[in-house]
Amino acid sequence: MPRKSRIDAPGALHHVIARGIARRPIFLTCEDRNEFLDRLAGILEESGTACYAWALLANHFHLLLRTGSIPLSQVMRRLLTGYAVVFNLKHKRQGHLFQNRYKSILCQEEPYFLELVRYIHLNPLRAGEVQDFDALSSATYSGHSAILGHRKREWQDIGYVLRLFGEGVGAARQRYREYVKAGIEQGKRPDLIGGGLLRSHGGWTGLKALRDSGEYQKGDERVLGEGDFVEGVLAKAEESFERRYQLIAKGYNVERIAERVGELLGLSPEAVMEPGRLRGKVRLMGRSLMCYWTTAELGMKQGELARRLRLTQPAISMAIRRGAEIAKNRKLSLEG
Repeated sequence: MPRKSRIDAPGALHHVIARGIARRPIFLTCEDRNEFLDRLAGILEESGTACYAWALLANHFHLLLRTGSIPLSQVMRRLLTGYAVVFNLKHKRQGHLFQNRYKSILCQEEPYFLELVRYIHLNPLRAGEVQDFDALSSATYSGHSAILGHRKREWQDIGYVLRLFGEGVGAARQRYREYVKAGIEQGKRPDLIGGGLLRSHGGWTGLKALRDSGEYQKGDERVLGEGDFVEGVLAKAEESFERRYQLIAKGYNVERIAERVGELLGLSPEAVMEPGRLRGKVRLMGRSLMCYWTTAELGMKQGELARRLRLTQPAISMAIRRGAEIAKNRKLSLEG
């Protein structure tokens, strides 16, 4: 069965899980974990992605992210590829470090946001990587200690979480701590990381009760949420695919996008499409816009675009980020 495409949109909340291939370790030293966090911090800042909760374990990690102007797929590609290259060089190994696909679950904020923060931050305790709850409060490689003020992580959005527990920082931290501690007795939470409706309604028993009552709920394994939320998310995803097909039907391809960029910036399509590195601010803007619209609107893979323009994939990723900012700041659209 073909894999379903990921669902994403600006402002979407995602629970991301990535595991080592064959469940092998992805962190062998503290330096590995620090390298990963440094890389994560830079990518979050550049992409405008918010991080509310995270935990690094020996063979996998969890992140709770909100998509900014750059799609989650690009954020994760940069993070996983860049880290894997450094890890392999450092530890003199070859081959894949992570499983083929990370898992991303688009989440309904209410009532799941705080449940996910708690679930993610309790992972090191459940996995036995810290001795007890008190040790978790000062653990280096979990966002829990940052929310409590014991570790400084400028890239983690601590304020957003604490505001949900009250206005005063001290009192909010105490209530947050008590909330997380109360989750220990819940143990593992397959309902938060399992599949679709089964995940959202507490397993087969809850799902059966819904069906017995005659209440219909739509589910999807890529989404954590109630039926109406899932249906709304899928409808938006379908709109995105329909727009892509409509653009293609209207004759939009890379060359047509280059023409549109040229019209906006007073450039020839050839100047926008010229392979290799470009000089000149306007031409660089044009290349960036073209890369952004080609990938975001037409869905072209970055690797394919990189080969066509004779550039590296990191250079394409950087151009896409610039293009997204240019389109946003100048209020430019592909179809005018």
